[in-house]
Amino acid sequence: MTNGFKFWKTFRPTVFICMFIAACAPDTEQQSAEVTASTSSGEVNVYSGRHYDSDIAIYDAFTEETGIRVNIIEAGGDSLIERIAREAEASPADIFITADAGILWRAEQRNVFRSIDNDQLEARVPQHSRHPEGKWFGLSQRARIVIYNTDQGLPDGLTTYADLADPAYEGMICVRSSSNIYNQSLLASRVAHHGEVAAEAWARGVVANFARAPQGNDTSQIEAVAAGLCRLGIVNSYYVARYVGSDDAERAAIGDKVAVLFPDQEGHGAHVNISGAGVTAYAPNAGNAELLIEYLLLDESQSAFASGNNEYPVVNSVAPSGPVAALGDFVADDLPVSALGEHQRTAVEIFDRAGWP
Repeated sequence: MTNGFKFWKTFRPTVFICMFIAACAPDTEQQSAEVTASTSSGEVNVYSGRHYDSDIAIYDAFTEETGIRVNIIEAGGDSLIERIAREAEASPADIFITADAGILWRAEQRNVFRSIDNDQLEARVPQHSRHPEGKWFGLSQRARIVIYNTDQGLPDGLTTYADLADPAYEGMICVRSSSNIYNQSLLASRVAHHGEVAAEAWARGVVANFARAPQGNDTSQIEAVAAGLCRLGIVNSYYVARYVGSDDAERAAIGDKVAVLFPDQEGHGAHVNISGAGVTAYAPNAGNAELLIEYLLLDESQSAFASGNNEYPVVNSVAPSGPVAALGDFVADDLPVSALGEHQRTAVEIFDRAGWP
């Protein structure tokens, strides 16, 4: 187990404090030995499915802080999984980062990750947002929410995901294709909570309420709702925050034409998904990989990592900031996100049977 708090105490005594006293017992010689051992290779190789400049800035700060160089390869999550699996023992990858629990599950099925025993990471990441055997840990989260046209207003009686299947909302819903991992994870959560039969009935009901055939990404749904092409949309929270907090007048005007509903506030809570990371099975710099994940979960890093893409921090002690905070507080579903992967195949089969393109 890497004792990360001793490491960060050594490097930034004025900024990062010891949050767990047992992990911070003073031992100068031991601290120096740990730093030397952890930085012996001087690098860490990150295969990332996230493509944000704000992430790069955090990696640069990590390098400045530790002297450990961060090498980054960016591509789609599934492409990176295939690459790591193909490279096998020869893979230079130390960390795999991706933007959906369902893709983390796919990576797990391909034996991409190793299990790590790290008390610090377990203490920082809520149990439902990490793998039970330490194969991956959540880094940030987003909610899959309902948006509505502000001129038309929220339809009467709509408060839950289940309500989206009510015939009263026929012809109102815009949403992207069922091939999208975010929709697959949403439906997987309904399988986990309500069972396959109920989840299929829900999917069929939503299909019957489409305003148009699924198309485009979440941005397309927001703009369609703002334009009045549909009254309701199902999107990720960070897409909405991009419009609400935009400095561009045209985009901000679109943000003014949509409002948000966090569903199921009296029930399971709004569906949430995560970006997450794990140390790879054959990581040549496994110690440095753990140190980087620890760094990404410190309060200061969490705020920057999440706000850089208008997401929510995964660490409970860190408050959301930026435009996403303006969307308001909400109750989040605490379903273990590992269930989103476990029920992914069932969700895809349900979408096919329900006629959700």
